[in-house]
Amino acid sequence: MPNDERNLETMPDGALGLIPLESCKELGLKVDQYLVGWREKRQHQHQNDPAFKGYRRDSYIISTAVPRFGTGEAKGVIKESVRGYDLYLMVDVTNYSLTYSVCGYKNHMSPDDHYADLKRIIAAVGGKARRITAIIPFLYESRQHKRTARESLDCALALQELTAMGVDNIITFDAHDPRVQNAIPLKGFETVQPAYQFIKGILREVKDLKIDAEHMMIISPDEGGTNRAVYLANVLGLDMGMFYKRRDYSKIVDGRNPIVAHEFLGSSVEGKDVIIIDDMISSGESMIDVATELKKRKANRIFVVATFGLFTNGLERFDEAVADGTIYKVVTTNLTYQTPELLAKPYYINCDMSKYIAYIIDTLNHDSSISDLLNPYDRIQRLVAKYKAEQN
Repeated sequence: MPNDERNLETMPDGALGLIPLESCKELGLKVDQYLVGWREKRQHQHQNDPAFKGYRRDSYIISTAVPRFGTGEAKGVIKESVRGYDLYLMVDVTNYSLTYSVCGYKNHMSPDDHYADLKRIIAAVGGKARRITAIIPFLYESRQHKRTARESLDCALALQELTAMGVDNIITFDAHDPRVQNAIPLKGFETVQPAYQFIKGILREVKDLKIDAEHMMIISPDEGGTNRAVYLANVLGLDMGMFYKRRDYSKIVDGRNPIVAHEFLGSSVEGKDVIIIDDMISSGESMIDVATELKKRKANRIFVVATFGLFTNGLERFDEAVADGTIYKVVTTNLTYQTPELLAKPYYINCDMSKYIAYIIDTLNHDSSISDLLNPYDRIQRLVAKYKAEQN
């Protein structure tokens, strides 16, 4: 939706402050550029009202730092006043590229380190902000979302800890299991789907797609991700299929039960372009196995789509899968750290989420509804209609 169509005549909840932590610096700068550009052009009937003081600024980023002592201990520092501000903190807990020194040794930052830094900055605010919203694209510890044995519930604990420290809203993307929000039923929790950005990215890069049930299909790689696939299939008017993983529950390898086989449920994929959609690519093993199974069933081009491209085992297996024709394109967002190597791959499609995040921040700062932003049905329909018109 063009920004000038949004009705943001309501008063801001407070002066807007954006705090992208070091892990999210690049994404934060892009979000800031959108906010500055929009507010520079926007005309408000109340713009001379004291409530709009500081509404237009050269940058909404608040200067912060997390310096460390020689032992690796750290502290959060905010370098300017945030009293009465509506603050939006951004953190990428999966950014392993950052390092710090521990007694002379170089240590890569883990999700625990990034989460601790987020708490340090919240603590430095000291309760002076009007409202705090934490934007955590890859929800911290979200893969440990339920208890199946005598084990910790880390994500639920983290959510409760953040809200106890004064966080009012938590915004995340494609949460592994959105039901984790039950841990904080009295606070705001939004899990945002990047379906529109996926479709936009694919249609921008590939110009010969036939988006109908005869030529295309959506696949969920496991039973847990069917909601994601069902939504996309319904919006695009396509068929949907899914795999379920048969596991060997008598063994544990690398902390999980190994997959014995992928069983397919759905109509024929023969000759069809296929989109496999999931929340994350971790090692990529499951995605490649599913793509291999689909190729055995004579699928045409295979698009591997995921919100978070973690690639914990590197890109070598994906290079091989693309080289032998198993996978056609890999599509992920810039919500997590992307290596220069990944961005340089000819088969990789990068979906930029900065404009979407800026929309959400701008709307929330005005205390307006974001429900139209969370449901991209109309935008996807317009996008597909325009794509089909260009083909004719």
